[in-house]
Amino acid sequence: MTVSNRLDSFTAQLSFPLDPFQLQSCAALEAGHGVLVCAPTGAGKTVVGEFAVHLALESGRKCFYTTPIKALSNQKFNELAERYGSDAVGLLTGDTSINSDAPVVVMTTEVLRNMLYADSPALRGLSHVVMDEVHYLADRFRGAVWEEVILHLPQDVRLVSLSATVSNAEEFGAWMETVRGDTTIVVDETRPIPLSQHILVGRRLFDLFDAKVAEGAARQLVVDPSLVRHVKQRLALDRESSWEPRGRGNYRSNDFRPLPRPEVIARLDEEGLLPAITFIFSRAGCEAALAQCVRSKLRLTTPEQTVQIREIVDKHTRDLPRPDLEVLGYWGWREALERGFAAHHAGMLPAFKETVEELFVNGLVRAVFATETLALGINMPARSVVLERLVKYNGDTHAELTPGEYTQLTGRAGRRGIDVEGHAVVLWQPGVEPTDVAGLASTRTFPLRSSFRPGYNMSINLIDRMGSAESRALLERSFAQFQADRSVVGLTRGIERNEAALAELRDKLGGVDGEYFEYFGIREQLRSRERMLERQGRADRRGASVASLVGLRRGDVVAIPVGKRSGLAVVLEPDQNPNDPRPLVLTEDKWAGKVSAADFPVPVRSLGHLRLPRHVDHRTARVRRDLASALRSTGIVPPRKTKRVKGGREDSEVIALRKALRDHPCHSRSDREQLSRIGERYNRLARETDSMRQKAAATTNSLARTFDRIVSLLTERGYISEGKDPKATEDGQRLGRIYSESDLLVAECLRRGAWSGLTPAELAGVVSSVVYESRQDSDAPDRGPTVPLRHALAETVRVWGGLQADEIRHKLPVTREPDSGFVSAIYRWANDEPLVDVLLAAGSGGKELSAGDFVRWCRQVIDLLDQVHSTAPDPAVAKAAARAIGSIRRGVVAIAAT
Repeated sequence: MTVSNRLDSFTAQLSFPLDPFQLQSCAALEAGHGVLVCAPTGAGKTVVGEFAVHLALESGRKCFYTTPIKALSNQKFNELAERYGSDAVGLLTGDTSINSDAPVVVMTTEVLRNMLYADSPALRGLSHVVMDEVHYLADRFRGAVWEEVILHLPQDVRLVSLSATVSNAEEFGAWMETVRGDTTIVVDETRPIPLSQHILVGRRLFDLFDAKVAEGAARQLVVDPSLVRHVKQRLALDRESSWEPRGRGNYRSNDFRPLPRPEVIARLDEEGLLPAITFIFSRAGCEAALAQCVRSKLRLTTPEQTVQIREIVDKHTRDLPRPDLEVLGYWGWREALERGFAAHHAGMLPAFKETVEELFVNGLVRAVFATETLALGINMPARSVVLERLVKYNGDTHAELTPGEYTQLTGRAGRRGIDVEGHAVVLWQPGVEPTDVAGLASTRTFPLRSSFRPGYNMSINLIDRMGSAESRALLERSFAQFQADRSVVGLTRGIERNEAALAELRDKLGGVDGEYFEYFGIREQLRSRERMLERQGRADRRGASVASLVGLRRGDVVAIPVGKRSGLAVVLEPDQNPNDPRPLVLTEDKWAGKVSAADFPVPVRSLGHLRLPRHVDHRTARVRRDLASALRSTGIVPPRKTKRVKGGREDSEVIALRKALRDHPCHSRSDREQLSRIGERYNRLARETDSMRQKAAATTNSLARTFDRIVSLLTERGYISEGKDPKATEDGQRLGRIYSESDLLVAECLRRGAWSGLTPAELAGVVSSVVYESRQDSDAPDRGPTVPLRHALAETVRVWGGLQADEIRHKLPVTREPDSGFVSAIYRWANDEPLVDVLLAAGSGGKELSAGDFVRWCRQVIDLLDQVHSTAPDPAVAKAAARAIGSIRRGVVAIAAT
C-alpha cells in the first residue's frame, strides 16, 4: 500500500471525521516524522497513537503502546484487541503477560525501560512507540522513566508522544528534536466540548463569567457582577449571625456550614448537570461524602437501572471470597451503587474501582466522589466536575491549586458526542474569591518540568552499556539538563547586566579604593552584627517559650497572649517534645487544637488548674461546649498584655563598630546619606549577582556531577570496576536488574546475606520494609512477629545506616529508611491468615489499612520479590522469594492481578 493511501485506509475504519490537529499529526507520522501532540483531555489524541499501530501493522513491523498506569494499559489493550483481533495485540504490565510476542503490545512505561536496559529480543522489528500521557515525565517519583525511554530508543524508531496541554510545548519539542531527530510539534488548545464555569453559593448556582461581556467583540472575561454582589451580601449576613458578646464577634470561616453533599448533588440534578465527579482531596473525605448520600433519602437511579447495576457488580465481584465481603465493606458499597453514588480513590479494591468506572461510563452511577488521581487516570468523562475546595495537600503542605491542576481536574467535564458543553462547579465558602477562581479558570499555564535524576540502577546500566564518557554525554542530552542549560543562559545574561550596573555604582562611590567603601564596609559589619544578635535573641525567647510549654501539665489553665485564639485555654494533652512541644488545648471560645511556641512570644505560665474528666473527646461539640463553660466559670482572668521591649542587644563588638563609624571621615560628609543609598543598592546588587553565579555553577553539568558521585560510591562498594574503562562487576550486574526506589539497599542486603535463612513469609516481611511507606508516622514500629524476621529487619536497618553515611559523604540523596509498618500484615497474609485479621494487623499499632492499599502494597512486594528471585546470589533466597510470591498471590490479591 502506498504512503498516500495509508491514512485514507485508517480513516475509513473510523466512525467520525478527524479534527485538523489529528490530520496534521497523522500526516507527519505517515511522512516518517516523530510527533509530539499536545491537546486537552478528551480531544482525541489517542487516535494519533492508533494510527501509529496501523502503520506498523501495514508495514509488517511492531508497535509498542506505553501508558503510565495499569488501568490505562488494560483499557487500551481491550480497545486494540477489539479492533485488530486478540492474536495481533499483547499486554505486558508488572504482573500480567498476555501474547507478549504480538506485533502490537500495550505495556506500562517501566516495562519498556527494562526491555531497553536488557536489550530484549522483543525490540527487533520495532518501528513505532506510542508514549501516552508523556507529561508524566514531570512526576517526581516516576518521571525519569519516560526520559530514559526517549533517550535509549533506537533512532530508527518513530516516537509518538501524546501529552496534555502544556505551556512550554515548544521547549519540550525542541528537546525532542535534539535527541530524536525530526519531530513535528502539534499543539491544539481547543476543548472538544466547551466548558462553562460556575460557582454554587448555598443553593444558588451562578455563572462565573458575565455572559453578555464574554459575547462582546473583545471576548473579555469578566466576573459576573451578580455573583460578586451575592457573595458580599452572604458574607455580611454571616458576620451578623455569628456576632458574639465580649468583643469576640469577629467572623471566623470555621463558623461556616457548607451545603450538605446530598443537597449539592440534588441541586446539580435539578440543573441537569449530572453525571458529575466531585473532587475531594482525601480518601476519608470521599468515603464521608458517600456515607452522607447513603444516609439521605436521595436516589439517582430507576428500578430498571438498579437491575443493570446489580448485573455489572456481580460480574466484577463474583470471584471475591465470600468470607471477605464484610471486611471489604461490600454491602454498603453495593447499596450506594444501586442508588447511583460511588467513591473512587486509590484506597479502594481494584475490582471495586473497575466496577465504578464501568457503571459511570454507562451512565448508571451519576455521582462520583473522587480524589485527584482520577483526573490522571482512565477515560471517565462527566457532564460536570465539582470542586469542593481550591486547596489540597501536596505531600508536604496544604497548597492552593495551580491553574494547571485546575485545568487537569476540570478537563473531565463534557462527554464528546453526548454533551453540548461541560460544566465546572466550584462550591463557595469564605475565603473563595470569585476573581481568584476566574484567574484559575482563565489561565493556561502548565509548564512541563523534568524530574530526571540519575540513580544507582540507571547509572550501573549506563556504565555497563556505553561506558563512563558516553553515559555522561547521554545525561547531558536529557530534558532536565536541556532545561537547566536554558536557565543558565538567562542567569548569565542577568549576571552581565548586574556587573555593568555594579561598575556604574562603583564609579559613583569613588571606586573600590576610595574612603567611602571603607566607611560603608563598617556600616555593613555593624548591620550584620546587629542582625545576628537579634536572631540570637529570638532564638533565646523561643527556647524559653519551648521550655515553658514542656512544663505544662494536664488541666493547667494558661493564657494565649496573641493571635485569633488569644484568651484562656486549658491543657488537654501535654507534650514533652523538647524541640517543638505542641500541647492540645481547649480555649474558652470552644476551639480545640494544638498550640506551639509561635503562639507564645513570652514564656507561658499556669494561671490555675481545671479538673478534667478521665477521658475528654475534644472532637465532640458538646464536650467542647461544656469544658469551655467550666473554663470561663473558674474566674481566672488573663493577665494584661505586656509590651515587648524594643531595641536589640548590644555587645562590645557593636559598641566598637559604632565608635569606628562615628570617627570615620565620611561620617561628617554632607552627602553621606545619598552615598549610603547608592552603597546599599551596590551591596544588594552584589549579593544578588553572587547568588546568580552560585546558581549557574550548580546548574551547569549538574546531572553529570551527580552521576560521577554515584559512580564513585558504587566503585568503592565493588559494583563498578576501577580503571579507565569501568564496567559493572557481577554484583553490579545484579544491581542493574533491581528496579526499586531502594535498589542499592536491596542489592547490599542480598550480597551480605541479610535476608538468608528466612521462610517465604519472613522474606516477604523484610522485603516489604524497603517497599512500604507509611501514610503517617508511627510511635511504635513493628519489630516483626518472629525472631529470624526481627534479626533480618535489624540487619537491613544496619546496612541502611552504613549506606546513608556513604551517601552523605558523597553528597547524594539519602535512600529512604526501611519502614516496618507492613511487615506483620504481609507475613500473616503469606501464612494464609484471613483478610480481616491481616487488615487489622496492617499499619502501625494495629491500625486498619484499606483493602485497596493492602492489594497495592502486596503487588509492589510481589514485584520486588520477583526481582529478588532472579538476582539473589543465594539459591535458597531465590527459592524462598518464588514461594513467597505464590503465597501472597491469593484471594483479593490474585483477583486484582487478573
